[in-house]
Amino acid sequence: MRVGVPREIKIHEYRVGLTPASVREYVAAGHEVLVEREAGAGIAAADDDYRRAGARVVDTAAEIFAAADMIVKVKEPQPGEWVQLRDGQILFTYLHLASDPEQARGLMASGCSAVAYETVTDAHGGLPLLVPMSEVAGRLSIEAAAVALRRHTGGRGLLLGGVPGVPPARVVVIGGGTVGTQAARMAVGLGADTVILDRALPRLRQLDDLFAGRARTRFAHSEAVEQELRGADVVIGAVLVPGARAPKIITRASLAMMKPGAVIVDVAIDQGGCCETSRPTTHADPTFVVDGVIHYCVANMPGAVPLTSSQALNHATLPFGLRLAARGLAALDDDPNLRAGLNVHRGRIVHAAVADSLGLSLGPRPLAA
Repeated sequence: MRVGVPREIKIHEYRVGLTPASVREYVAAGHEVLVEREAGAGIAAADDDYRRAGARVVDTAAEIFAAADMIVKVKEPQPGEWVQLRDGQILFTYLHLASDPEQARGLMASGCSAVAYETVTDAHGGLPLLVPMSEVAGRLSIEAAAVALRRHTGGRGLLLGGVPGVPPARVVVIGGGTVGTQAARMAVGLGADTVILDRALPRLRQLDDLFAGRARTRFAHSEAVEQELRGADVVIGAVLVPGARAPKIITRASLAMMKPGAVIVDVAIDQGGCCETSRPTTHADPTFVVDGVIHYCVANMPGAVPLTSSQALNHATLPFGLRLAARGLAALDDDPNLRAGLNVHRGRIVHAAVADSLGLSLGPRPLAA
C-alpha cells in the first residue's frame, strides 16, 4: 500500500503521524511511504532522516493526498485537508467527531473511510491509541494549572505544593481514567491537596490503593462535585465517554461557587468539554476567564511536547496501522478492536456513539460486525 504522511497544519501542532522509526517498519513490511517535506520538523526529524528510513519526501500535501491509499495523521483533518480526501481512501488519525459536525460533514462528503484513534479498542475494552496521549495530557494539565495559578497570569497566586507553614493548593480531578490518574500523580508529586471524583466504585477502589492516602477519592454525585468545586483552586476535567460528547459536569452556575482566580483545565475539550463554559483554545492563547474563573481549554495539549508525544503515539498506533496497510479495510473483518475505530465510511457515520452525538442516522459498516 502507498501510505502518506502530510505535515500537520493545525495551529501549534508539532507532532507527526509517522516517525522515521515507524516509516522504517512500514517500508520493511513492503509498503511505499510518502512524507511531506518538513513534516518531522517539530520532532527534529529532518527530511534526510525519512529518506534513510526508506520514505520518499515530496514537496506538498496535495501530492500526498492525491497519491496515497492511506493517510496517517495525528490531528483531525482541517477544512483544507478534508476536501482533498477521496472515495476509497483510508484516513487513520484522531477525529473527535462528536463535537465537530462540520468535520463530520466534510469527511462524509469526501467518501473516505476514516478510522479514529480514539475509538479503537483492545481486548479489555480499553482505548489503546488514546491512552498515550491521555497520559501526556494528564501530566501536562497540572503544569498548565500551575502556570495559570500564578498572579501575573490572572490566577490566585498560589504555589501548588505550598511551602512549610503555608498550605498547598487544592486540586480536584473529575474523572479517574487515564487523564485523571496521571493528573493526580503529578499533583500529588508536587505536594498539592488532591481529590479524585469518579462514578465507578471499582475504579475508586483501585485509585485508593494506588495513592495509598496521598490523594482522596469521592463518588462523583452532584453534591460531592459542588462541595469540591467550592474549595478548589484547580479543577481538572478528565471525563470521557468513548466516541461521544463529554457530559457537562461543571455548569455555568457552578462557577459562582468557585474562588476568584481558580483554574479549570478542561482536558475533555476534544469531545466538547465537561464544563458548560468551555470552548477550544490554542497554545498561542490558551486561557480565557468566565465569571472570574480561568479556563484552560487547549484542544491539542500533547502537541506542546511533540518529541515525547509523537514517539508515544507511534508506539501505540504502529501495529494497527500496519494491519490496515497490509489488508486495507479487510483488516477490520477479523479484528473487532480495529473495527471499533471506523467512524465514517463512504458518506455515512458508522459509529453509534458518534452518530448519536451528532444526531445522525447510523450507517451500515462495510464488513461483518
